[in-house]
Amino acid sequence: MQKNKNKYIFVTGIGTGVGKTVVSAILTEALKADYWKPIQCGDLEYTDTNKVRDLISNDLSILHPETYRLKTPASPHYAAIQEGIQINAEDFKIPQTDNALIIEGAGGLMVPLNDHFLMIDLIKQLQAEVVLVSQNYLGSINHTLLSLEVLKRNNIHVKGIVFNGEPNSSTEKFIQKYSTVPCVLRVLQEDFVNKDAILKYKNKLDKSLF
Repeated sequence: MQKNKNKYIFVTGIGTGVGKTVVSAILTEALKADYWKPIQCGDLEYTDTNKVRDLISNDLSILHPETYRLKTPASPHYAAIQEGIQINAEDFKIPQTDNALIIEGAGGLMVPLNDHFLMIDLIKQLQAEVVLVSQNYLGSINHTLLSLEVLKRNNIHVKGIVFNGEPNSSTEKFIQKYSTVPCVLRVLQEDFVNKDAILKYKNKLDKSLF
């Protein structure tokens, strides 16, 4: 793991739609970090990079272009097949920066990028540490602990968990106690997410772990 001024933080989730982009924006703002989404699948007219750009307030963060931009809103390997291309692991290069870098994944850890390469393999290749986004729903304890277990087995350091959505103190306490991974932030369900919301959560992030 790289220990110099460059810090690579990979934001992944226990599934799709759990709030990775909002959490990425909060981390980018709080750390005044750069942002990079290696693969965008679908929503090319308003990408996750566009969303983060609209949510942050500082003028230090640089948002780097995606390595792959795919039209189909599906898993990367399937979206690539639909466009007749092959996603190559060798194409993913860390953007040149002296800043901390927030890297946002697509889907969860076991999402395939091609027939032999998963999202977790990309995390290992980039030598990044992880922030795991969890969301409280029926089954989320299982999904969260399974995600943490596969990260542990792959020797990937987890900086912390972000709990997103309606709080459930019993669930959150159990996950933290069982996994020994700390919660770095709690994000509540917001009616509208804008710059002010990001700034509010920026001040709640446990920066001591970063």
